[in-house]
Amino acid sequence: MSAVTRERSRFDRGRTTFDPARTEGAGLADTTRTLRTALFLGWRVEANWTDPILFVIYTVVKPIASLLLLVMMIQIIGAGATGSSNDTIRTFVVLGSALWAMLVAGIAGPAWSVLEDRERYRMLKYLYVSPATFLVLLVGRGGARLAAGAMGTLVALVFATIVLGLRIDLATVNWPLLVISVTLGVVPILAIGVLLAAICLQTRQESWSYPDAFAGALFLVTGVVFPLAVLPDPIEVLGLINPVTWWVAGVRLAVLPDGPSSIGGEGSVWTAVTGSAAPDATTIILALCVTGALATLAATAIFRSSERHARELGLLDRTTGS
Repeated sequence: MSAVTRERSRFDRGRTTFDPARTEGAGLADTTRTLRTALFLGWRVEANWTDPILFVIYTVVKPIASLLLLVMMIQIIGAGATGSSNDTIRTFVVLGSALWAMLVAGIAGPAWSVLEDRERYRMLKYLYVSPATFLVLLVGRGGARLAAGAMGTLVALVFATIVLGLRIDLATVNWPLLVISVTLGVVPILAIGVLLAAICLQTRQESWSYPDAFAGALFLVTGVVFPLAVLPDPIEVLGLINPVTWWVAGVRLAVLPDGPSSIGGEGSVWTAVTGSAAPDATTIILALCVTGALATLAATAIFRSSERHARELGLLDRTTGS
């Protein structure tokens, strides 16, 4: 047998044992490993630019500053309110504002990951052709930012309790409702972030401002700092079909069982349709599951379509200079 024949036979044997599925990364073990690696990478990208102490300070200063700003506004605007009324308003606003830090981080995470890898690090095309699933990478990167935002939220709540007098009684906190609400809310929050990532795959200039702009729109319709009842009915309906609204309401009800609700009340669409003053815990969890599932499915479908369009037009390896 000639040397050429032997080499061809060896190549044929190697080709028959090659498994293309090994490069696709579609198995559960590959997906879990990809998600774990993406979480670690996201955390390193988020925190590696400075030492841990400065990173912690940077993470918590923004939500605390927002809390102080809102508290001063409440003190000035509500100067004529009674003590109990003013405390109720302040508790409502402070808790919602603290949650907002976690929400913004989760929404902006996947979108900023696309922009950073495409514009700053020029690594988006290499990540896309890797065996890891690109969507899982984005979820992992967004999850790391969400974890950083959750740390800021926790510190802001502790600060508000000690310094600002936020009345949180740990004995009355509904811990099962709190754990379920936070856990279920993570999925639609990251799904909204993936939706923004799909938009950023297609856009060019000013894409960096899209996450903040979208978060500002959600700030209006999700009952973070004021009840939905103050909004016009069509906008209030938009808030009711938003999973973020139910996430905020669930956490607020768990932490402050006797506090005011952002859903329902006199003149609200919820009270007019259901006849109840506010939704109970079971209703909130059910609504969060339904709206969260719909938002996740819609975001996944839109991202897949945007990803396919970006691949066809060669947008993944293009730097826009935005």
